[in-house]
Amino acid sequence: MRITFLGSGTSHGVPMIGCECATCRSDDPRDRRWRPSVFVELTGGARVLVDTSTDLRAQALRFGVTRVDLILFTHSHADHIMGLDEVRRFNVLQQEAISCYGDERTIADLRQTFRYIFDAHTSRGGGVPRLRTFVVGGPFTIGRTTVVPVPVDHGARRILGYRVGSFAYLTDCSGIPDASWPLLGGLDTLVLDALRDRPHPTHFTVAQAVEAATRIGARATYFTHICHDLPHEATCARLPAGMQLAYDGLVLDIRDGAAGADPLMAEPGASS
Repeated sequence: MRITFLGSGTSHGVPMIGCECATCRSDDPRDRRWRPSVFVELTGGARVLVDTSTDLRAQALRFGVTRVDLILFTHSHADHIMGLDEVRRFNVLQQEAISCYGDERTIADLRQTFRYIFDAHTSRGGGVPRLRTFVVGGPFTIGRTTVVPVPVDHGARRILGYRVGSFAYLTDCSGIPDASWPLLGGLDTLVLDALRDRPHPTHFTVAQAVEAATRIGARATYFTHICHDLPHEATCARLPAGMQLAYDGLVLDIRDGAAGADPLMAEPGASS
């Protein structure tokens, strides 16, 4: 299984408009962060997009995403869904509709926000995405791969993270409910929200993320949804062993099935 980080930033992205802080002016490419999303290439061949970020078109072009078989939505905030219209290009390339999965509220929000996509009276063709929506009610399979939804708290809202094999992706997280901790046992690779050092009502701080990651005990943890308060190099230097900030273009090859196997880091933009 191959994981590509299409974006690792916040809803504003980094650099932020009108900001002259050191991170926003940084020459380190790891400090340039598009809105959060990952692309998962399963061993069986399926290509899975997690969220359709505002930057989807640019992300797909930069990282060579040319096929999307299925989309997993974590929730319906703008930075996670507003690239949905870009999916129509994949429809044209693949000549088929794309399945979209999310919780009940997220699917309802998608159908309202993008009503023209789902309106039976909308003129079809290459100008409108062709989508099928499914409400996630529990674990489901993509080919032979089981996907386990992991409920997490995003402030007062309950949203979804996802576990695929020994990999779990928990973005926009301020708390993990008691019932979700057992779903995260035996992970090789964890991706977890770590917005900044200062407290925030809907996101983990770095310290909170480190505490949660320590309890989960994955062999490797990558933090995402990172704001401009956290320069990549300096922040990674103070994190515990086995934990680091993700960055746009980071590619991880994760051995299937065997918990305890090391994730292998590949060069940004590498293809399978």
